[in-house]
Amino acid sequence: MTLERLAGYLGQATLQQKSGKDTHERIKTLSRDIRSLSDHSGFMSQKVTFLLDATLGMINIEQNAIIKIFSVAAVVFLPPTLIASIYGMNFEHMPELEWLVGYPFAIGLMILSAVLPYLFFKRKGWL
Repeated sequence: MTLERLAGYLGQATLQQKSGKDTHERIKTLSRDIRSLSDHSGFMSQKVTFLLDATLGMINIEQNAIIKIFSVAAVVFLPPTLIASIYGMNFEHMPELEWLVGYPFAIGLMILSAVLPYLFFKRKGWL
């Protein structure tokens, strides 16, 4: 049983018992105060819920930005890692190993494969 229902019940009981107009008026005022406090607590609860949702939304936006940066970093560094891992294998017959410019070519390819995705993301406005 809520306080508002209890105050209503007491108000009806004082009318039936004729315990005094003053008592009935006080209970009526008490009932209005309880209703007002109940409405105010509902308003405050909605306000807290709104603020909580807004805060969680802001946190979500920040986390999305961080994940975007991690994704771009992974895409930028994946091709050089792939090229380095291929050249790190112990193959006997790799034509690039006998070239005079084979090593600088591999380094240049790694740098180019890292810079191109970065420039692409920069041009698209994702960075």
